[in-house]
Amino acid sequence: MAVLILGTATAGYLYYRHLNNNIRSSARSGGESGVKKAAPNAEGNTPLNILLIGSDSRNSAENVKLGGSKDTVGDKPRADVQMLLHISADRKNSSLVSIPRDTILEIPECTDPETGRTYPATVNSPINQSLQRGGPGCTLTTWEKLTGVYIDHWIMLDFAGVVAMADAVGGVDVCVRSGVWDRPTTQVPGGSGLKLPAGTSTVKGKQALQWLRTRHAFGNDQNRAKAQHMYMNSMLRTLKKQNLWSDAGRLMNLAETATKALQVSDEIRSVKKLYDLSMQLKSVPIERITMATMPTAEWSQDRNKLVPVEKSADALWRLVREDVAFDKNGKAKKKPSASTTPAGPPAAEPATLGVSVVNGTGVGQAPKDGRATEVADILHGKGFAEAGASQTAEPSKDTVVRYAKEDGDQGKSDAQSVAKALGLPTTAVKADPKAGGLTVVVGADWREGTAYKAPKVEEGDLPEGADDINAADEGQCMDIYSVYKWDGKS
Repeated sequence: MAVLILGTATAGYLYYRHLNNNIRSSARSGGESGVKKAAPNAEGNTPLNILLIGSDSRNSAENVKLGGSKDTVGDKPRADVQMLLHISADRKNSSLVSIPRDTILEIPECTDPETGRTYPATVNSPINQSLQRGGPGCTLTTWEKLTGVYIDHWIMLDFAGVVAMADAVGGVDVCVRSGVWDRPTTQVPGGSGLKLPAGTSTVKGKQALQWLRTRHAFGNDQNRAKAQHMYMNSMLRTLKKQNLWSDAGRLMNLAETATKALQVSDEIRSVKKLYDLSMQLKSVPIERITMATMPTAEWSQDRNKLVPVEKSADALWRLVREDVAFDKNGKAKKKPSASTTPAGPPAAEPATLGVSVVNGTGVGQAPKDGRATEVADILHGKGFAEAGASQTAEPSKDTVVRYAKEDGDQGKSDAQSVAKALGLPTTAVKADPKAGGLTVVVGADWREGTAYKAPKVEEGDLPEGADDINAADEGQCMDIYSVYKWDGKS
């Protein structure tokens, strides 16, 4: 929603300062995930990852009115909605992935920046509780730990903020295949109150919030995420069609609403920075934006909770980590061209290079004992006599070769030599300002074997269960669970 505050700085310095003062912020991260930022591409750009959070706070009269559940007033809010927005390094495609709020996983140790309290790591906890254990920064750290994706920023809204933004946009079209009324039943209490006739309706304000919160009528949390994606896709299409620049009054209203509604991570707490951020997405064509949900299944201990489908989930996150498009709409436009990257200096002789090998296989399961020694032995056989196993562990989804950033082109050439010897792709070579020298981190993707085999990753190759929707698809419509169908009369 940061795109809605474009251009307001022209209204004058005092108004610009007023908008800045509207924005609330907190720390980017709540703890250590061990995840590193992706290496830049040939043009020096990196992917941009932004965590979008919708909180269920009832700690204001407006939020109680909108969210009900008065018994949670005074409690720390939970992360009711969580989505990761990924914008490719070349800014030509974008993806958005949701994790259902009741997904069971590990929440890492986090420190609340407001109170200084440290919360110990937990296992078998719903991901929405991460917000209660250190604020939005802890939710970000939890995502990094799970996905292996470095997240640059977070942006959060509460119920009242969603309603205000929905009104400011002017309404969003949504569709249901039959009439819907998400109301309490004799067997299932609660419900969002959403009441719509069959077909397409324009929702805004409280009704937009009801659409985004509906779960029972849509069948489950996975379909709830799908409905949220439909709403966001429709909103993106609406904003693309509107000419906001021609209506100064509306533009200022949007800016005022957005800056009051948003809470952001500290490093983007200004109109200028949010404007710059919004420009990263503005140029992405609508047909290159895809939304998906992490594949999940019922938890064996509680059918009302979910767990990641490990193999499918990691296949999805690998696309994000390797900056591979979720759609296939860019393939036909690509033209092969010769590389313009200048050749670096020749790599040093393998026998002269000190290489530290770290066991990073302990992601989602116990680390493979002795794996660092095994890979160090492989390097010995390739002539890297100074390779040695490190006694430290660094869990990593992917196998990488790091070199000290200050070593420049020579360090890169040496790291590429190590990668080639192990059969790793050039994308596995990363510059790291904190690296003390050449380091191989053996990731969870290479727990055994003497030659690395890269997982197959292709554009648009999403795993089963991702339930992906392209933003250009205007024909999407939600099915309604029979109990909540409405005839439009009663």
